[in-house]
Amino acid sequence: MRPDLPTMAPLHSGGTARLSGRDAIAFAQSQFANDVSLLSDGQWQWNCWLSVKGRVIALFALLRSRADELVLWLPDASAAALVEQLLRFRFRSKVVIEVAGDLAASGAFAAPADLGLDANGNRAEMMRGEDDRILRIALDMSGATPRTLLLESGRPASGVAPDFDARWKRDDIAHGLPRLAESQAEAFTPQMLGLQHLSAFSVKKGCYPGQEIVARTHFLGQAKRSTAGLALNVPAEPGTRLLSASGAIAELISISSVDSATVALAIVPREHGNDAFTSEDGLIEATPLPLLDGLARA
Repeated sequence: MRPDLPTMAPLHSGGTARLSGRDAIAFAQSQFANDVSLLSDGQWQWNCWLSVKGRVIALFALLRSRADELVLWLPDASAAALVEQLLRFRFRSKVVIEVAGDLAASGAFAAPADLGLDANGNRAEMMRGEDDRILRIALDMSGATPRTLLLESGRPASGVAPDFDARWKRDDIAHGLPRLAESQAEAFTPQMLGLQHLSAFSVKKGCYPGQEIVARTHFLGQAKRSTAGLALNVPAEPGTRLLSASGAIAELISISSVDSATVALAIVPREHGNDAFTSEDGLIEATPLPLLDGLARA
């Protein structure tokens, strides 16, 4: 790594999970909302797991590391909780579902190639040890800005740097990637979270939990709300509701403040995505912030 490039810094993470075995791909295809069959070995996508009511339980990056193994990195939702819930649906499938607890997440605001890593777009770089254990996974998180995510075994435990993590989260929000608190699980449909912006779910693949609701919403045009980017004049809390001049309501779901600048993702009525909003007491003012492209992986 060149000395003039930023170093990797630890990131907040819900953890990493691993699905392995003969039925790993088939199990994931039947449970998750995106089309896992589109991936070749070494490729990744955004994906999510839904409740039967079509609400997002967890959003994650899913890597097909090889034909009988998948690795899931969760930015926010708990990997341990996801594994515990998925095990209830394993039944007779030949799949091992486990937490990959030795893979720590860190990031850099630099393209993988500039860090000497061979990852680009939805193609990951992987390194394994002699015992076949995963030592490192590099994912290209670049959109409008270059970024690299590294999942690394054996990295010494260290605290997340709040300023760096807030900047990373701000970049996620600017690209339409919702960063959800645990309390927001099963609260929103993929369309409400704007996950089509990330190509994170499919309306064409076979059945999965919540698929009927997701497909009906898509094909009948019934998605009344989606996400919009907002720039706030002051920090606010997720769940805060703002009003536009027309009376439309925006609910803040993801917020990051860096250097006195606060950005947010909000769920708004589709026809009011470019509105300005204010809080009822007038203390919070929000102006439209167009979402950036480039973070989808398909």
